Amino acid sequence: MMRRFAKWLSILLVAAAILAGGGFWYIFMSPYGYHPAEPAIIDERIAEQDVFVYGTLRHDGLRWIIMGTPVATREATLKGYRKQDLDIHPQPDGEVYGEVLTVGPAALRALDRYERLGVRYTRESVKLEDGTTAWVYKRLPE
Repeated sequence: MMRRFAKWLSILLVAAAILAGGGFWYIFMSPYGYHPAEPAIIDERIAEQDVFVYGTLRHDGLRWIIMGTPVATREATLKGYRKQDLDIHPQPDGEVYGEVLTVGPAALRALDRYERLGVRYTRESVKLEDGTTAWVYKRLPE
């Protein structure tokens, strides 16, 4: 009886992992299921651009899955904003701590897809505390 339970539990766990992986691929990586109102403008002539991340994209493993390669980061601060849940909002005395990724056009496209640019987020240029300019994803109103 216990062996049968362990066998079915194993099968169920493997099926759940496959479904979860398939769902992740469909939502964040497949050519299906994502149709932005307007495609993002990405200048292919610019070899590298900085992106300030403050949420889930701070996790190395997730970035690697999304972009297909590990990316080095550096710590950064965005002044004049406060973080609230999965978004940032202007606040004169606020600070948002995060990281800066330096990415090429293909990786920026992958990040846009992950953030569902034009559907859930918009990408805006901001000036960081150290004076550099970077893209940041800000949540669209619902």
